[in-house]
Amino acid sequence: MRISHIPLRLVTGAFILNSGWGKRDLGKDSAAGLQSMAARVIPSVAELDPGRFGKLLSFAELSLGAALLAPFIPSRVAGLGLGIFSGSMITMYLKSPEMTLDDGVRPSAKGTPLAKDIWMVGIAAALILDRKHPRTKR
Repeated sequence: MRISHIPLRLVTGAFILNSGWGKRDLGKDSAAGLQSMAARVIPSVAELDPGRFGKLLSFAELSLGAALLAPFIPSRVAGLGLGIFSGSMITMYLKSPEMTLDDGVRPSAKGTPLAKDIWMVGIAAALILDRKHPRTKR
């Protein structure tokens, strides 16, 4: 992990870890609402019990947040996990008509909380694409 990755991994890791922590005791109704949105991206999710889905979602977010915060996890691996997670969030946003204005891209008031997650896509790309530059001979 490079020093320049620390702020990227710290802010996203802490944010996602906190989100997963808050979902540990998710009620069945709340879990069912999140599950119906997630099923727009991954249809097989609809087959799970809402309580089980809530637990799996919490575990996934806790795991991703911890991976981003762990310095021994390579940045590209952490970035790949973040890319899958954030890409799913943006896909869910784009597949939910009530979240966008008539153009299907710009967020409605209801869609702003998901549309703002686009920053995680950019951080994931930065972690994945960053390469070490070879030292030049002097």
